[in-house]
Amino acid sequence: MDFDLTEEQNLTRHAVRDFAESEIAPIARDLDEKEQFSVELTQKMAELGLLGCFVPEKYGGSHMGYISYAIVVEELARVDGSHAATIAAGNSLGIGPIYYFGSEKQKKEWLPNLCSGKYLAAFGLTEPEAGSDAGSSKTTAELKGDSWVINGQKIFITNSACPLTGVIVVQAVTGHQEGGKPEISCIIVPKDAPGFTAKEMKGKLMWRASNTGELFFDDCIVPKENLLGKRGDGFHQMLTTLDGGRLSIAAMGLGGSQGAFELALEYANTRMQFGRPISSFQVNSFKLADMALEIEIARNFLYKACWLREQNRRITKEAAMAKLFCSEVMRRCVHQAVQLHGGYGLMKDFRIERFYRDQRLLEIGEGTSEILRIVIARHVGVAGRAI
Repeated sequence: MDFDLTEEQNLTRHAVRDFAESEIAPIARDLDEKEQFSVELTQKMAELGLLGCFVPEKYGGSHMGYISYAIVVEELARVDGSHAATIAAGNSLGIGPIYYFGSEKQKKEWLPNLCSGKYLAAFGLTEPEAGSDAGSSKTTAELKGDSWVINGQKIFITNSACPLTGVIVVQAVTGHQEGGKPEISCIIVPKDAPGFTAKEMKGKLMWRASNTGELFFDDCIVPKENLLGKRGDGFHQMLTTLDGGRLSIAAMGLGGSQGAFELALEYANTRMQFGRPISSFQVNSFKLADMALEIEIARNFLYKACWLREQNRRITKEAAMAKLFCSEVMRRCVHQAVQLHGGYGLMKDFRIERFYRDQRLLEIGEGTSEILRIVIARHVGVAGRAI
């Protein structure tokens, strides 16, 4: 087995790290304070090829592969979670469904503009009463003549209510199967579709410079041909999309862990108490050693899961494991990093405070840690069903 990254993957890491440190880091705190989504930074990231990472060049993508994509998100999250979230959701949840399930016409219509950063796409899944139980969606889409008429509401949807938002892939109930089970489909809804409105959500604990929206469909009308894939395939499409999304969140956890570790190490090596750096005390050096250990394990497993995705293997179990482990590694790392900073770690002047807040979503979005443990249990042969 060869664990070395390719030259291209190393170049990707250096390019994204340089960009994150020079372009994002100087203004990340200000954008966080203002809860401001940056159109300029998002378009600059698109110019680097960070949207459409796994999309072929004929559709406008950079086609760098899933390992490089994980590295991209990792390096952005090492500096700022909000901009990592914009790229992660823009790729896995926005571009992903259209690329993997769209018709050739839909791909040609949407992917070039999404990969170039002219538009962002979002995935309308979560509802006020349908979070972990995504199959209980109440949003409906009724086929009337040559149009779908959509009614319902979505919430907590990343990239869905910003100036760059161009399209939403919406999961909706399009009918019922034999026995009354809902037929779930996904439909492409342009931002300017009649009857569609989006409201930006403010007051978030984390990812405050990332855009989050609440979506409303009031007799929203879209053409019949906007159905994504086959009617009734929406639930399968959603599960496949979440597999890719979980790799993205895992990469955010990995990058955030690395960033927190570096902040903690730098602070501990320079903070003097009792006449010596606090890193020299065994209790603190062990904290840093444990952080480095878990980060290394997380990186190796995430890259393996991304490699499996590149080989077109099924990764539901591995994606769940990677997302669960990396998000919880970050929790442990930011906790210890704040502890090492002491009182200063609680002040907004110190970057670790933002890392501490940003981590919290990673154990909730793309499947809570509790749901992921259920997914893993099913795949390793645990008898019975927890749900």
